[in-house]
Amino acid sequence: MAGNISASRLKSIIGGSAGNLVEWYDWFAYATFSIYFAPVFFPKGDLTAQFINTSIIFFVGFLMRPLGAWLMGMYGDRHGRKAGLSLSVALMCGGALLIAVAPTYAQVGLAAPMTLVVARMIQGLSLGGEYGASATYLCEMAPRGRRGFWSSFQYATLCGGQLAAIAVALVLQAFLTEAQLTQWGWRVAFLIGAVLAFAVYILRRQLAETPSFEAMAGARPPSTARHLWKAHRRSFILVAMLSAGGGLASYAFTTYMLKYLVNSAHFDKETATLIIAGGLLWLFVSQPLWGLAADRFGRKPVMVLSAAGVALVAVPVFTLLGSGVSALGALGLLLIPLTLHGGYTANNALVKAELFPAHIRSLGVALPYSIGNTLFAGTVEVVALKFKAIGIESLFFWYVAVMVGVELIAMLMLPETIHNSLISED
Repeated sequence: MAGNISASRLKSIIGGSAGNLVEWYDWFAYATFSIYFAPVFFPKGDLTAQFINTSIIFFVGFLMRPLGAWLMGMYGDRHGRKAGLSLSVALMCGGALLIAVAPTYAQVGLAAPMTLVVARMIQGLSLGGEYGASATYLCEMAPRGRRGFWSSFQYATLCGGQLAAIAVALVLQAFLTEAQLTQWGWRVAFLIGAVLAFAVYILRRQLAETPSFEAMAGARPPSTARHLWKAHRRSFILVAMLSAGGGLASYAFTTYMLKYLVNSAHFDKETATLIIAGGLLWLFVSQPLWGLAADRFGRKPVMVLSAAGVALVAVPVFTLLGSGVSALGALGLLLIPLTLHGGYTANNALVKAELFPAHIRSLGVALPYSIGNTLFAGTVEVVALKFKAIGIESLFFWYVAVMVGVELIAMLMLPETIHNSLISED
């Protein structure tokens, strides 16, 4: 019956979700610990200048994501969702290990930040393929009547990965001094990530293949970027628009928010980390609830409500956060956009997967997502810090609101995929 799930499918969803959590832990560990290692790789300049330098390298990782999405999206469509998942986590393991052992500027000069660049390029390739592979895998494994609920764990585990990076930071902050964290403590986080990624690689090799992929035996249309653009241009553009505004909001209220709380709201690093942890924990818990709402009321109304709400509250929330509120007040303010944004984060991967046929689904989900995300989510920190550096930080708040408005326009143009899903298998 629609909505029921077998033990084997549940095991696959749990396995796929666990791997997704580790991938995103490795990705977000860079943003979380850059407040400590920025002076190690960029010793010159003030705090804002150091943050800008690490944010530029963060963006370099984003630049590789479209390439990773293209290559591994085609790979997953041709060789299987499981194969794509295994390849992506193997690359992430290598990138995390390279950061963990990277030499400092004092040791090798410019070769130190260049090592960071190479590591983030590897991780960008990995994550470019991970999003499409994991979203496609979870959506195809979920039963028709509860696809919103089960596929919401794709973003729940993304939040879980970010929350795990924050948790590791809190533990290290408890046992190490700030000087120790700056000198060597941050490396522990990346060593943990490399070990976990290797364990996930072994796990993913044992996962079952999805029914949608297994049903494609024999001749089928090609999975190429050219065919995707030619045959599914409208869906491609809408997914890119969704990913631009939605991804920008996600990074603005989570990864960049940590720097904003330290650099603009003047919280100490430990308090800012706790505030972000509280917000991420709530976002993690709320994802299945938003997924259930989409199963009950439809994908489109839930996501439209989400975007409209975030666009309206973005400017006042950022403004109030920078006005000198208490830590508890800052958390309360942050929960407003994060709660609203949950309607998008829980359901966007499912909507994207439901727009494309099976033979090109991994590529269709991954490539336009990575393009929109790279151009706008990937530049969030650089744009925000540049606005601050030239004394017009408030323009960034309006920039967030406008880009979420772009996301809203795309949502209004989407079909209601709960009735027109191209995932035909139960």
